[in-house]
Amino acid sequence: MAKIILSGHIEAPNDDLDLVLAELQNHIALTKQEAGCITFTVTRASENSPRFDVYEEFTDRAAFDEHQTRVKASRWGEVTKNVERFYTVTGG
Repeated sequence: MAKIILSGHIEAPNDDLDLVLAELQNHIALTKQEAGCITFTVTRASENSPRFDVYEEFTDRAAFDEHQTRVKASRWGEVTKNVERFYTVTGG
């Protein structure tokens, strides 16, 4: 099984930025606890920036898909419904 890598960034609307920031650490902690998560980082591009760089690795497609399913049903999924996503997914 080949690992899956997602890289890119998200851009949060200014109206949602405080909510994104408030939920981000919880989202990171929950993701790092998931079976199959190898690496997961979300880093704000700079202070006061709406851009967050994202890099994640999962052991295989199944682990990645389970992560995506969990996120859609989570508080993070709700908070980031208006966020623009610019991702590349490779592997698998």
